[in-house]
Amino acid sequence: MSKPLPKEDYNKRLWNRAMNWILGKKDPYLGNMETIEKETEEQPNLHHLYREEEMEIIEHVQDTKHNKVYRSFFYIYRVGAVVCCITLIALLLYTVSFLPPVGDKNNPAHNEVVDKYIEDGLQDTGAVNFVTGMILDYRAFDTFGESNVLFIATCTVLILMRNDKRKKNEEDNLLVHDKQYEPKSDSILQKITFFLFPIIVIFGIYVILNGHISPGGGFSGGAIIGAALILYTNAYGFEKTERFFTEKTYKWISFSALAFYCLAKSYSFYTGAHHLESGIPLGTPGAIISSGLILPLNICVGMVVACTMYAFYALFKKGGL
Repeated sequence: MSKPLPKEDYNKRLWNRAMNWILGKKDPYLGNMETIEKETEEQPNLHHLYREEEMEIIEHVQDTKHNKVYRSFFYIYRVGAVVCCITLIALLLYTVSFLPPVGDKNNPAHNEVVDKYIEDGLQDTGAVNFVTGMILDYRAFDTFGESNVLFIATCTVLILMRNDKRKKNEEDNLLVHDKQYEPKSDSILQKITFFLFPIIVIFGIYVILNGHISPGGGFSGGAIIGAALILYTNAYGFEKTERFFTEKTYKWISFSALAFYCLAKSYSFYTGAHHLESGIPLGTPGAIISSGLILPLNICVGMVVACTMYAFYALFKKGGL
């Protein structure tokens, strides 16, 4: 018979057995547990998990720093926007304070500028339509700014919605994506468009060319031609429209029209400011070839408006021209 263990050794062995059982090293009823092999097998996986957690923590820290930069930028942006708005409002209110009070008996009944347009408009501009003469002659610089606003707005939307065409995979996806926007074979719409499209375009050209001798002009005629392009696209799709109107076409037409407008009116402003003869004949009032630079400027404005209308439609329809 074995000698009984001292009480201290017995308690120590009992404690070791309990700890081995708790830690999963030994079962008091089944014997040794196969834990060493499992630990060696699971050890690489645990290191892999630790590595992934470490990378996630690093990415989270980097994203946090990145977000802090963006948050600081947008904070400065918002503060700057508020300051600009308050400054602009203050300047406008300060300017309005110099206007004559409403209802004052000493206020002029009519502005002398209106009398100038009516009395001398035909002689100065050669345009029978006083509105066109005012927009494209007296206020031609302002109209040039409006045309530039349309062009810049289209370019901005094009930049924001641009597609990265340098990657082949994205090009393939883009081609597949474009097919979703091609219309179904609607014979009724296509037949009607076949007859209406040339009529609408010709009418738009008529409105542009007669803007200085009758109601109309570049803005209204360009809107008509732009609507015709949109109708043609809805009927036949972007694939057929891009045979004669592409992104390059839009850029060249808009650039050429704005460049001619700028150069022509710069020359006119220069000669007028120095009291020099411009050498541009006004023609016979009421004739189609008359009113000096107003006719070609009307054509330039009409092309810019027509291209801009179709460009906005194409951009918001499928993200590109």
